[in-house]
Amino acid sequence: METKVIDVDPLNIEEEKIKEAAQAIKEDKTVVFPTETVYGLGANGLSENAVRKIFEAKGRPYDNPLILHVSNVRSFLEYTYISYALLEKIERLLPGPITFVLKKREVVPDIVTAGKDTLAIRMPAHPVALKLIEYAEVPIAAPSANISGKPSPTMSEHVLKDMLGKVDYIIIGGKVEFGVESTIIDLTQGKIPIILRPGPIPPEKLKEIFGDIIIPDFVYGKIEPDYIKSPGMKYRHYAPNTPVILVEHDDANTMVKKVLEEVKSYNNPLVLCLKEHVGYYKDHNINFDTIGSESNYYEFAVKLFEMLRKYDEKVDAMIIEGIEDKGIGIAVMNRLRKAAYHIL
Repeated sequence: METKVIDVDPLNIEEEKIKEAAQAIKEDKTVVFPTETVYGLGANGLSENAVRKIFEAKGRPYDNPLILHVSNVRSFLEYTYISYALLEKIERLLPGPITFVLKKREVVPDIVTAGKDTLAIRMPAHPVALKLIEYAEVPIAAPSANISGKPSPTMSEHVLKDMLGKVDYIIIGGKVEFGVESTIIDLTQGKIPIILRPGPIPPEKLKEIFGDIIIPDFVYGKIEPDYIKSPGMKYRHYAPNTPVILVEHDDANTMVKKVLEEVKSYNNPLVLCLKEHVGYYKDHNINFDTIGSESNYYEFAVKLFEMLRKYDEKVDAMIIEGIEDKGIGIAVMNRLRKAAYHIL
């Protein structure tokens, strides 16, 4: 397949370029586009034929549901069953890096929801994504634009490597803002919302709007869920070819001691460490790179997939220092536990 690559400046959008890609969506073609979380692989979310092409391009199992992306709040009423009272609450988070699971309307093809009666739907905050959906005049179904199971794409070179020749269009729009996929919250199970996938919107923010929030054990990535309602719940995700060894967060001395012991098991390991621990690894002449700091977990999130891709197949192991399960740290650790070959 020949892929047309379109370069767009998110701060100065040339609308004719977006209209060309939007026309491709109308014609049931596939378009990779930037969002504020990761790059997405999109197609007409109301066309079974178009959505099937997403699964084929990624090698994605058909029982793994997709997220429907919309460009306005009214669309929630068109594609889901939602009360106005609930709509008023979620509107406080829109547009933004959050996905809501609601009861779907019949107009949405079953292939989007993996045959379930619930739909994951979101309104992204990226200007290119919003323009593309608006001009396409249909909702866009889109998972992350990577080979299924591999680290999600946060930079243009990632999508070019994974999707060139597999999709019709790729819109290049620079580096993404958050670096991890959207928070997913289930609003179909009674009065208390359930977090299905942690992301940039932390539980603390959700509690301000919804009150009580349920965070199941599987959100922390330590057990498998016993039901599947949204992307990222069933299969191993985010894993590079090079083994990832995760060192769970602890005090500095304990973490570094575990890393130094693990390093001995490999010929050419790389340590991805917190900035506060650089001195330890310099002293031991160990190959390392920094991935974030204790004071800025958002930096860790933005760099996570970039680093997993940067060093994949260039070292024989990536040993990564973990962070606390708080704020966006819950999302980071969720991804790392799913990507890890071994956890210490």
